[in-house]
Amino acid sequence: MDPVVRRYLADLVTTVRDVLGPDLVGVYAGGSVALDAYQPGRSDVDVALVCRDTLTQRTRQELVARLRHEALPCPARGLELVAYSRAVVGSGTPDPGFEVELNTGPRMPFRATLAPTARPAADGHFWYGLDRSILHQRGHPLSGPSAGEIFAELSPGDLRDLLVAALGWWLARPAPPGDGPAPGAEDAVLGACRALVRIRDGDWLSKVAAGRRVIALGQDPELVQRCVSARSGGPAPGVAEARAFQQRVLDEVAGG
Repeated sequence: MDPVVRRYLADLVTTVRDVLGPDLVGVYAGGSVALDAYQPGRSDVDVALVCRDTLTQRTRQELVARLRHEALPCPARGLELVAYSRAVVGSGTPDPGFEVELNTGPRMPFRATLAPTARPAADGHFWYGLDRSILHQRGHPLSGPSAGEIFAELSPGDLRDLLVAALGWWLARPAPPGDGPAPGAEDAVLGACRALVRIRDGDWLSKVAAGRRVIALGQDPELVQRCVSARSGGPAPGVAEARAFQQRVLDEVAGG
């Protein structure tokens, strides 16, 4: 783990303990940190908090106030933090189910959401169940029991439904005109690779690692390799070829 991120996460755990006290069950790193894919300057820091029960409005607001970038500076692009109750993470539900969600950082728009009903449907409700599935398999405990003990896995049907929703959400995003290089298209393609690997092999991998596995299998290797290279500064793929690949993955995932 990046040493600067390690120090930040240690300070975050200390702050969360101060706010939640004995109500804290655990703190877990997910995303690129858990998947050994953190890129300084590009990656976010993803954190899940687990508390014993539902939180009061005052406690949710205090978590936001104490953890936002202005109070605890984030060394990454931003912090994406979600707090859950122990019951929700242990249930295997595909629903959002969070207590509070915080997005904050030097290059990330601030957003604090204090209930799932306040989350706009257009932003997608599939993220949370998928993130908890990743945490079940690959979560890195910063405090508390192992992630596999705390986070229940989704059922196969719910997993497939959430991946279909995620792939459809990416395809529905507005595209720039023409078919020149489309910055960000590489993430959509590699995200589709990750969904494909999870459905085929059962493994949650980083986007780049999933892309490399798909390349090794000989599926659209030239396109996927360009997407891997784009993560390190190479040109992004064109819109049409990226979306055609995403659609093929969606068809396979949806078809079972």
